[in-house]
Amino acid sequence: MADIYQLNHRAMATYFEVRIADEKPTYAARAAQAALDLLGKLESHLSRFRPNSDMAQIARLAPGEKMRLSEPAFACLEIAKKMELATLGAFSPTATAMQTQASMPQWHLLPEELALQCESGQLPFDLGAIGKGFALDRMGELLRSWGCPSYLLVAGGSSILAGDPPKETAGWSCGLGDDNAPQRFFLTHTSLSGSGLAVKGNHILDPRTGQPALRQNRAWALADTAAESDALSTACMVLSEPELEAVLAQDHSWLFFLETDKAAWPIGRRPLPPQA
Repeated sequence: MADIYQLNHRAMATYFEVRIADEKPTYAARAAQAALDLLGKLESHLSRFRPNSDMAQIARLAPGEKMRLSEPAFACLEIAKKMELATLGAFSPTATAMQTQASMPQWHLLPEELALQCESGQLPFDLGAIGKGFALDRMGELLRSWGCPSYLLVAGGSSILAGDPPKETAGWSCGLGDDNAPQRFFLTHTSLSGSGLAVKGNHILDPRTGQPALRQNRAWALADTAAESDALSTACMVLSEPELEAVLAQDHSWLFFLETDKAAWPIGRRPLPPQA
């Protein structure tokens, strides 16, 4: 059995876990702490609850105004814009906008200036459905730069990013749902994210209408990056099955699981990971 070092930390309104395998404990502890230090810096840019964060300042922009962003905020919003288009608008960083505005606000990024411009409306950015995944991706990059490629990063149990497998294993054993979930897979170089209503109630909105998502059962998304799987699992709660098929047709590296009364069944062309 591989030696695994684990360090937990609360951030972004949830608990993060860093698990590092096959390293000396003292070095693994230093690497894990570096990853959590990075998490703290990312939260300072991405959290809408921090008054000086990029997201809080963006919310104060008037139409026609623009502001320069930090590199992490720009990179996260770049992915968010991509995923909004890929999911037919079912994921959006401005998912709550239609509750207070007559139409979706418009904005665009200015790569040459590392800036964002507000075109219309107000921008109540909430990165709760992508920010944790983005943080896991950045933490994974940092651990690899430390020479610690065998890791499992967890954000609140709803988002998982697996690196190299621990020695003499097929991967990191992860389940769809609770720790004792019957459907388990060995994950490597993969992210798995889940969404549902059991914990927070009807908190997931259809950005296109401002109304609560229609799907009542849980959904999961498998992707190469945690930012993508986070956004996709949220979109799964909003989209109909034909719409999900249309989303999956764009990228065969994505795989969805929709919960039924008996189990979660997969949708997509990506091969299933090995069962654990």
